[in-house]
Amino acid sequence: MISVGQQAPDFNLLNTQKELVQLSSLKGQKVLLLFFPLAFTGVCTEELCSIRDGISFYNDAKATVLGISVDSAFTLEQFKNQQNLNFELLSDFNKEASTAYGAIFDTFPFGEMKGVSKRSAFVIDEAGVIQYAEVLESPGDLPNFEAIQQVLA
Repeated sequence: MISVGQQAPDFNLLNTQKELVQLSSLKGQKVLLLFFPLAFTGVCTEELCSIRDGISFYNDAKATVLGISVDSAFTLEQFKNQQNLNFELLSDFNKEASTAYGAIFDTFPFGEMKGVSKRSAFVIDEAGVIQYAEVLESPGDLPNFEAIQQVLA
């Protein structure tokens, strides 16, 4: 489990343009990592569209928002385009980042799917240190965006 005060685990993940994004390359910036179970599902769409609609707060806070799921980069590209998302989506297809952050279901609550990301939120400061960590056990719950925004402010 990742907790506040720890160095954020680094990762290299593909974005929707099939380019590698390395977390450590974002040092010097605040980062909001949002792990989400699956593209094109109701709660995930609601969560990410709320970020899209409130992106000015995150831009004003000088925070880079990254949405991460185990979906392929191709699926995430379609989801991003369909929902007009204005931040990066990253594919953790090999489940390495989700595992490193303790944000992965052994068995997804809806059926027998294994290795789906848990809905989670992590705020990382400019030095790469975790300042907020929330891993949700129920895929129907949303992160506490009020608390996240207080940390970013």
